[in-house]
Amino acid sequence: MIEIGKLEDIGHKYDDIINLEHHVSSVYSRMSIMNRAAQFAPFAALTGYGDEIKEASRIVDNKIDISDDLKDKINNKLLIIERMIRPYIMVTYFVKDKKKDGGEYITISNIVKRIDLYNGEMVFTDKTKILINDIVDIEIKKAND
Repeated sequence: MIEIGKLEDIGHKYDDIINLEHHVSSVYSRMSIMNRAAQFAPFAALTGYGDEIKEASRIVDNKIDISDDLKDKINNKLLIIERMIRPYIMVTYFVKDKKKDGGEYITISNIVKRIDLYNGEMVFTDKTKILINDIVDIEIKKAND
């Protein structure tokens, strides 16, 4: 317990400096309120950690191995498309992920410009290119579908 006489001593401990004028530096300018507040703002100690967590939890598909029967069906459709003039098709194909093993299946509808057997790709009028080996389904559409 604190004795009453000792409590009075505590009150007078800073009497010599309590009424001094606030120090103003002759070298440094006064800090703005915005900068003073920024000192107490939260910060990310692990920069990029949240992005890494999101990337790790992102799910990708594995590329499926298609059967020989399906390969034959796709090749037959490619032969039909090759003989057509500007055919409009819907194609499902695999796109490899840039960061992980695997990828995703995408379905697009577009007009075929040509089938490039030398490079093994299908080229569309909007310059999109799809590798023939990544195709899992092709549907030839009517122009007004």
